[in-house]
Amino acid sequence: MSQSNNETKVQKKSKIESYDIAKSDETLHLAVDLAKFIKENRLYQNIQGKEYVNVEGWQYAGSRLGILPVVDHVINISSDDEIKYQAKVNLLDLRSQQIVGAGFAICSNREQGKKYYQEFAIASMAQTRAIGKAYRNILAWIIRAAGYEPTPVEEMDYTGNDAAKEARPAVPTEKKATMKAAAADPAPAVEKDVAETQVSTSVRYASAKQKEEIIRLLNNPVITRQEKTKMLLNINRLDEERAAQAIDKLKKVIEEREDGQSAAA
Repeated sequence: MSQSNNETKVQKKSKIESYDIAKSDETLHLAVDLAKFIKENRLYQNIQGKEYVNVEGWQYAGSRLGILPVVDHVINISSDDEIKYQAKVNLLDLRSQQIVGAGFAICSNREQGKKYYQEFAIASMAQTRAIGKAYRNILAWIIRAAGYEPTPVEEMDYTGNDAAKEARPAVPTEKKATMKAAAADPAPAVEKDVAETQVSTSVRYASAKQKEEIIRLLNNPVITRQEKTKMLLNINRLDEERAAQAIDKLKKVIEEREDGQSAAA
């Protein structure tokens, strides 16, 4: 009887933790879950009275559907007087192993608020925008159903919402100006985290196979929801080495917890 109850719990958890984009009833359940998650973790920004989800929120929605972003390219298209990068991101459906969407984006240091951005930060932001754009192309209706605007907050950089910043007094030093621009710019926390660690565009990011293995391990019932959420939010920042370390750590944790449950039984 106890074993039967445990199996039922596992089945229920699998249904809650995984959704199929082809099934409207499941994706509507996801919209409800998504609205709660975005609000609790403040993964949105209010711009002129409307709430826009940042890239972490879009990544969370995609990961719950088994759809992960894979960077196709980040190209330097800078000129002598401008730092400019173009990025393309494909969306991979882990169930079918098919590309189900794509997004292109550009970032330049000529944009408002980005005059003092370093080159790696411009490249990083182009990639971040491309991820949000790719997800928007196929998941906008889910974000709308969750009660948010169907445009990633990163795209709002293009619309002139930073215009008020230019009216602020100039700062006396380049260092202070850099700090002010970084604080005022509406880029999400993920951009800043990546910018600190991504020192070049030659980083070998985790492969789709590694991401798939991480998600498979995270679906083990001994992994808590909090642990899974934290890993999913960071999965696209992992390089190959860190992804391999994460996989080894997850396997060890699962083994230890399963052994502990067996001993308790």
